[in-house]
Amino acid sequence: MKRLRAWMMRVAGIFTAGPRREFAEELESHLQLHIEDNLRCGMTPEQARREAIIKLGGVESTRQSYSEQGTVPFVESFLQDVRFAIRQLIRNPGFTVVAILMLSLGMAASVAIFSFVEATLIKPLPYYQPNRLVDVNESITIFPRSNLSYLDYLDWKRMNQVFSSLEMFGGRGFLLTTPAGSEPVSGSRVSAGFFSTLGVAPILGRDFYVGEDQPGAPGSVMLSYGAWQKRFGGRRDVIGQTITLSGVPNTIIGVLPQDFHFALRGDAEFWQSFHAGDECSLRRSCHNLYGVARLKDGVSVETARANMKAIAEQLERQYPDSNRGQGASVQPLYEAIVGDIRPILLVLLAGAGLLLLIGCVNVSSLLLVRFENRKREIAVRGALGASNARLIRQFITEALVLVTTGSLLGMALAYGAMQILLRLISKDMLFSMPYLRGLGMNLHVVTFAGVMALLAAFLFSITPILRLPTTQIREGLVDGGRGTSGIFWRRFGSNLVVVELAIAMVLLVGAGLLGKSFYRLLHVELGFEPDRLATLGVNLPGLRYDTAEQKVAVGREVVNRVRSLPGVTSVGIANILAVSGNGNTDWIRFVGKPYNGEHNEVNQRDVSADYLKTLQATLISGRYFTDDEDAARPNVVIINKALAQKYFPAEDPIGKKIGDTDLSPKSIREIIGVVDDVREASLDSSIMPTVYYPFNQSPDMGFGLVARTSQPEQWLLPSIAAAIHQVDPGIGTIGESTMNRRISESQTAYLHRSSAWLVGGFAGLALLLGVIGLYGVIAYSVSQRTREIGVRMALGAQRSSVYQLILSEAGRLTVLGIVAGIVCSILAATLMRKLLFGVRSWDIATLAAVVVVLGVSALFASYIPARRAASVNPVEALRSE
Repeated sequence: MKRLRAWMMRVAGIFTAGPRREFAEELESHLQLHIEDNLRCGMTPEQARREAIIKLGGVESTRQSYSEQGTVPFVESFLQDVRFAIRQLIRNPGFTVVAILMLSLGMAASVAIFSFVEATLIKPLPYYQPNRLVDVNESITIFPRSNLSYLDYLDWKRMNQVFSSLEMFGGRGFLLTTPAGSEPVSGSRVSAGFFSTLGVAPILGRDFYVGEDQPGAPGSVMLSYGAWQKRFGGRRDVIGQTITLSGVPNTIIGVLPQDFHFALRGDAEFWQSFHAGDECSLRRSCHNLYGVARLKDGVSVETARANMKAIAEQLERQYPDSNRGQGASVQPLYEAIVGDIRPILLVLLAGAGLLLLIGCVNVSSLLLVRFENRKREIAVRGALGASNARLIRQFITEALVLVTTGSLLGMALAYGAMQILLRLISKDMLFSMPYLRGLGMNLHVVTFAGVMALLAAFLFSITPILRLPTTQIREGLVDGGRGTSGIFWRRFGSNLVVVELAIAMVLLVGAGLLGKSFYRLLHVELGFEPDRLATLGVNLPGLRYDTAEQKVAVGREVVNRVRSLPGVTSVGIANILAVSGNGNTDWIRFVGKPYNGEHNEVNQRDVSADYLKTLQATLISGRYFTDDEDAARPNVVIINKALAQKYFPAEDPIGKKIGDTDLSPKSIREIIGVVDDVREASLDSSIMPTVYYPFNQSPDMGFGLVARTSQPEQWLLPSIAAAIHQVDPGIGTIGESTMNRRISESQTAYLHRSSAWLVGGFAGLALLLGVIGLYGVIAYSVSQRTREIGVRMALGAQRSSVYQLILSEAGRLTVLGIVAGIVCSILAATLMRKLLFGVRSWDIATLAAVVVVLGVSALFASYIPARRAASVNPVEALRSE
């Protein structure tokens, strides 16, 4: 503590250095000259010094006059208050360190989380008038925001009366032909007016022409700024060059701005003009696009939604087979981008705010205690002529010094926390959140920190000011005001402790519920064994494998080549790997069952013969596919348990047949097996009915590969990718990862994990601060009641009764805090119920566990001052009074 005080004194020296030191030296030299003259005149040393000081007009008054020369008196007075405040803080290093630490921790948490909130929810999207942009898509019961079909898009574009423009985008990547072979790259296909609708202009080249997205038009592409720099060295002559994407030549026509991003397409590097020439575009029932529109002036989102729903109903009547149950979804574009993240960020911000509130309450408590200890000092200053205004100004200055120091430290900690949180986000997730680029101390974040600091300074200033009435100053001159002030502090401090414990209870319950949700999320039934599974994506070059036979052949070759690797025990491929998301759905109809035109929507998965075996999915009945079941053999399917239970209750589905909604002959397939539910979607999504088709009967250009290994799977990932490239260097591979890593780094798992850890950290700090606050109140109460305790013990009271006296006071405060906390916790948990998975907002086990933890911690904090009270020597206690 002495070293700390010495260090703080050296810091304070900064405020007294400079011209003042030079003036003091000069004044001292003048004083010595006058003293020497007086000594030569025969005066004694005492007389000589006294006369010299009188002649100079007094040392202190001379210094004051010098200080006021060339300065504003208010500024000089303020600087004096600052120096005095620093000296006061230095004299109480324990109080100073604790107060600054509490404030800085609360500030750091609040500012760090607010920076994410600002980047995600407050910072406007980098488009022209972004509040006029809306996300426009179709809607069905199981997917409130589902894909558009191309033909529906054309009708919506033609028939709507609410949009000045309606454009679409789709696709997620291409195969870029390079001298070294084919490389998978991220990208998107967009209609010609996409960028003009967003209000984004290229920094080099031009935008798409009207009609450049029509069938038969030459391929054209725009580059992201990152792709321009990374792949073309930022050369300006890139405009007009031709590149090959998925086997199709495309002319580079423009480069997008550096700050442009479109979160719904992540880190897309290549933006290609859409050409409706594929088979899906010709079917109204094929949905693979998304829409974005700009509202006309004066049109609200609600009006646009009503108009699009009316158009959807009209199309449903016009096309009952393909559009039955197809509604419309219209929402602000920013909601489509941040809708899943907003609740978690707001919960984290609320948690950080509560932590800051507890810190401020604790610092206020410390200031009250410190004020009681300074009562006599303040009384003396008042008796010597200091006005209440002068004392108030001093308190404000001390609060500003304290808050400034704590805020600067908190800002530094917040910046470090931002960088740590960013590093915890996986690269793939960060690509889907491009709005987090440049996260840091921008104007909004600094303003938020400044507002929090001003509120804290106001609270810390008003705390001692409210205890400044003249009557209490007079008490301070008599006996320091111990009686009245002690009673006041015990009552007010007790209320603060109840508030702290209630807030700590809220945070602990929130952390417990989120932690329990995360645990259950990670232990949700997957329907397969994820350990020792290596995964990666495979993209085939289109021109080389444009027939079904070629796709089947290369798929078999890839499987055989990877299976032959040492350490690989089984290999399978699927158009979409497990735990990727519900989607890629199909409408099915059951042969022999009544049909009224309804859409029986199911997940469609094209899988190889050994895919389900490789996953170790459980076969409930029937059999798996065989490798020879290709287009030359009868069409067969495997269904999951969810489909069997929904559409074949109380009957055996094996041997039953399904087809498309028209039951066209080529679509009829026989059910040969039922497997237990494999979680195809995210961890927190429901299990959908799923149909598994043989890959050899419906091959795809892109698929995922999964390999089960007998050794750590991450070791084999490079060998697996190399083996695939040996089949054909033009084949692209992407996303090499283990299945466990795919699961743990998924957005669902990350959001639940980060929220649980962060709120848990806030709760731990809140518990610590709440317990410290309770200890401070009880300890102060004991110090104020020393004489009372001494009298009780002198009259024969036992130590057990003293323990009971102190612990009963602590117990009362703890019970009040817990009761208030339970009520607030249930309300808070109800508000955050959408973030919970498999846990109720009023989970009894979590509430009981938190009550026990808080109660035991409070008991431990109260025991120390109770033990001190029971050890009081009655004689010494009475003598000290």
